[in-house]
Amino acid sequence: MAGLFITGTDTDCGKTAVTLGLMYKLQQQGEVVLGMKPVASGAQMTEVGLRNNDALRIQEQASIEIPYSEVNPFVYQSAIAPHLAARQVEMPILIDDIVDGCEQMQEQADWVLVEGVGGWHVPLGDDVTLADLCRSLNLPVILVVGMRLGCINHALMSAECMLNAGVNFAGWIANHRDSKMLASEENLETLRIWLPAPCLGEIPSLMTPSPQNIAEYLTEQLIF
Repeated sequence: MAGLFITGTDTDCGKTAVTLGLMYKLQQQGEVVLGMKPVASGAQMTEVGLRNNDALRIQEQASIEIPYSEVNPFVYQSAIAPHLAARQVEMPILIDDIVDGCEQMQEQADWVLVEGVGGWHVPLGDDVTLADLCRSLNLPVILVVGMRLGCINHALMSAECMLNAGVNFAGWIANHRDSKMLASEENLETLRIWLPAPCLGEIPSLMTPSPQNIAEYLTEQLIF
């Protein structure tokens, strides 16, 4: 059984798109793959309860059918920082519950991919952050770098924090979010030199990104 934790340099850097692409690539290699987005703030109320769009996409991409509550056990309607959303409705995020849920998924699949929320140090409670969740899950970490102005600083700080946290920084994926970004190739080369982990893919700015076409831009090496 194997797994990955997918985090990002910041909000809206493409974590879900990359998670789906990784799931698809592993599935194409014959692996049974499940995904989690354990914490999501920003959801719509439906006839069956709160639903977050990113979590629904991860649920749909899974190799086998699993309940939404297992994919996204902590979901909040307000699109605000997760610890604030949890406090608003008095429903705290419980790391132990997430770890237990991930372990149950690992009994059903070859791979479990867990997508984080926001960036590396997003608070999940009064005294815990996403970093604490990642340490508890003990999975190799993939950093999604949203390629836009400021990405070098965000990526290097995220990498330093991950190394200081003692997690396995397995690699990073460049996701071009700004098609008009100046000096994009020079920025990418700087990241290749400075980040202490291999680049596992470079995703261009796609008009209609799908798990299949994102997977085409991910490397076959290292974790695969």
